[in-house]
Amino acid sequence: MRILVINWRDIRNPEAGGAEVHLHETFSRIAAWGNEVTLLCSRFPGAAESEQIDGIDVIRHGGKWTFNLTAPWYYRRHLAHRSFDVVIEDINKIPALMPWFLDGPPLMVLLHHLFGTTFYREINPVLATYLYFMERLIPLVYRRCLFEAVSESTRDELVRMGVAADRISVVHNGLDSRFLDAGNTGATAAPEQKDAPAAPDRKEAPAAPDRKEPGLVIYLGRLKKYKNVDHLIQAMAIVRKKVPDARLVIVGTGDRRRALEALTRSTGLDDAVRFTGFVSEEEKLRLLTRAEVAAYPSSKEGWGITVIEANACGVPVVAARVPGLRDAVVDGETGVLVPPGDRESIARALIDLLSDREKRERLAGNAVARSRLYTWENTARQTMQVIRRTLGDSTDAA
Repeated sequence: MRILVINWRDIRNPEAGGAEVHLHETFSRIAAWGNEVTLLCSRFPGAAESEQIDGIDVIRHGGKWTFNLTAPWYYRRHLAHRSFDVVIEDINKIPALMPWFLDGPPLMVLLHHLFGTTFYREINPVLATYLYFMERLIPLVYRRCLFEAVSESTRDELVRMGVAADRISVVHNGLDSRFLDAGNTGATAAPEQKDAPAAPDRKEAPAAPDRKEPGLVIYLGRLKKYKNVDHLIQAMAIVRKKVPDARLVIVGTGDRRRALEALTRSTGLDDAVRFTGFVSEEEKLRLLTRAEVAAYPSSKEGWGITVIEANACGVPVVAARVPGLRDAVVDGETGVLVPPGDRESIARALIDLLSDREKRERLAGNAVARSRLYTWENTARQTMQVIRRTLGDSTDAA
């Protein structure tokens, strides 16, 4: 099968995030199964115009802010003749409105989450209004397409916008096998089954409890305004009054780092909060296995892949009860959900888990067990099912 994927960025883009990890992990497997996968994405400084990455033929065109405008033109001029069996638009913030430009192959939409009014927290009002309007076009422009959503929350939001529920399939993110291995440290692992998830009632021991650093809380993700890392820092000031040795490590990069560092200084937490910046996958794994609790106060997520990564390492999660995160965290079982924006609730939940070892390890064991349900092999196989359904749908329509 010949597959064209259109996405804003590729995995080597310095600004690549969860959407790009999902794309790369999923479609590199689909390519390894004998399919021809081409990715059209934007350029970035120092990047080659084309290269192959793990079986995916990557073509870079257009800039960071122009890609959605130029991608349709590039497709019509340079790629349409290649007779792709299916085109997949992986919508990451700005839709390219590809149904208006395709003449031949069916189109499938892969969607992580909708930003909605969150745009207004990140960028100037004029650009935010443009992006908000572009998102509102999705139900109209893509009404004949099949959708793959990464969470039930994203599916429900699409339905509220006007997309027919029977045209949306939910396919959850997977997990790097290194994280699954980390969850078995100190425990006897059952033989891995690549083609099927573990049974839901399977229990695993938390990852190496003796290697945990007492009081260590971790945040892993971009440092963007809508991620609300400032709420977590402010909550830590409250936590320290009850748990004096509590510390926070903030892993990730973003345009909010300086402001967050200034907030750390102003709240007197210089000795309690550490910013690592970008880290390798190996270092991320090491930090997660050392942490006792993870915290994610974001306003919105597509799914919360970092939640499942933490869970796999035996780390229960405190998260805001918002779309995406409420899908990834089972409240009271693998972590604790708190009202969005409530710093005191974040602090209380952190204090509770840091102070109650028995509860923390019970949630950690549940978290490790649940993380076994998510593999990239399953994600890729289920994505192929949606692709085949897209091809069948186009045949029926013809």
